[in-house]
Amino acid sequence: MKKGLGIVLTLVGIAATAITGMQVADDSDSFSIFGADVVVSQANYVPLIISIIVLVIGVILWSNSKK
Repeated sequence: MKKGLGIVLTLVGIAATAITGMQVADDSDSFSIFGADVVVSQANYVPLIISIIVLVIGVILWSNSKK
């Protein structure tokens, strides 16, 4: 049971992290001032953090399951 749940959470976490990571990258703007690149991010990091947590929980459940 733990192994199946771990695999599902890992796959969902990977997909959600990829999707929210791309959204965060799209919401970031960069510009140059006096030769220095400045990156301004207006992204919402909460979905990215939640998807990473789901990924980590899935990996932990998957790795701790009895074989």
